[in-house]
Amino acid sequence: MSEDHTQKVVWITGAAGGLGRALISNFAAQGWRVAATTRRTCADIPESEIIWPFVMPVEDRKKITAGARGIIRRWGAIDALVNNAGVTTDRLLARMNESDWDTVLRVNLKGAYLCSQAALETMVPRRSGHIINISSNAAKTGGAGQSSYAAAKAGLVGLTQSLAGEVGIYNIQVNAIFPGVLPTGMTRNLPRAVLGNYARANALRRLNDPDEVARFIVFLAGMKNISGQVLQLDSRMGRWT
Repeated sequence: MSEDHTQKVVWITGAAGGLGRALISNFAAQGWRVAATTRRTCADIPESEIIWPFVMPVEDRKKITAGARGIIRRWGAIDALVNNAGVTTDRLLARMNESDWDTVLRVNLKGAYLCSQAALETMVPRRSGHIINISSNAAKTGGAGQSSYAAAKAGLVGLTQSLAGEVGIYNIQVNAIFPGVLPTGMTRNLPRAVLGNYARANALRRLNDPDEVARFIVFLAGMKNISGQVLQLDSRMGRWT
């Protein structure tokens, strides 16, 4: 299918989750064409003129390559990639089985590597593009029972900064986001007391919300001079190191 290529195109992974849906609606509202990929069919992400949902496990190289090339055939380019796909299987390390560890690293970190590599096929020749990785405050603080998740999200920071150095010469920007704790499916089953502790750790004594994070990411995808940065979007504060 060949369509008008004047609109910018964003590829969002993990599009079925709370932040993913907010990203879809905010990019679409700003006139972007949205390729929204999910690990399984999600009927309530509607296909429209500018939203194209399709199934693509982020850890499957062949499907990722085919998906990225499909986006390019349909809309001509990938102007921005948001690596938002993520899972967690919280468990103390002594009790964590290898399969759960591998799943978290494969989806959160390897998926970002594979999708970034696929997107760069079109970004490098065009000398333009944004890659935005959704990391987590867990990358720098860890958390009991979150060793696999913290390791994957810390890996995303390293990937972000290394890749920014590699592709800056091609005018490609790579940044990471710490979105803060969000009321999404990933946190739905956390006890109220735990969520309360997260809120109190913020100077504003409240959690962030997906829509505000998504608006920031849309704004970042339109900037020209920011790369290699880790941008924290809640009100938790830490020491300078």
